[in-house]
Amino acid sequence: MTRHIAFVGLGSNMDEPHRQLQRAFTELDGLPDTRLLARSSLYRSAPLGFAEQPDFVNAVAKLETALTPQALLQVLLLVEHRHGRERTFRNAPRTLDLDVLLYDDLRLHEHGLTIPHPQMQLRAFVLQPLLEIAPDCAIPGIGSAEQALRECHDQTLEKIADAA
Repeated sequence: MTRHIAFVGLGSNMDEPHRQLQRAFTELDGLPDTRLLARSSLYRSAPLGFAEQPDFVNAVAKLETALTPQALLQVLLLVEHRHGRERTFRNAPRTLDLDVLLYDDLRLHEHGLTIPHPQMQLRAFVLQPLLEIAPDCAIPGIGSAEQALRECHDQTLEKIADAA
């Protein structure tokens, strides 16, 4: 069985966001043919897009998986659903958001799934926790995640707790 390395972004700003992310880490480790290799600390960030909502708590998980990118996305959507995720409008508040950020060095663009995740290189709340668990990470087609984070100098993050 071929194993792949995937990075998943986690975010929440509803119904005890810290607890939502802690539960999600546990659930990620229990996904079929998947194991959690690393998890970042938790970070607080201001919402992007729709600003009239609570701050987000964000993190990144590193997974080893035998799932295809599409199968991984499907199980992540099921986890979101179990957490009460509702998609009311773009950038709406949410109980849990799980995004496939990277999957090996794959570049993929199909309906419902783009890897690397679109705009990840512009989001400090993705890059900082990613670099915490993968300091030499490169984003296919973009370059160094560390360089991308330097370009996000206008975004502030607050490290709020260790996820361990």
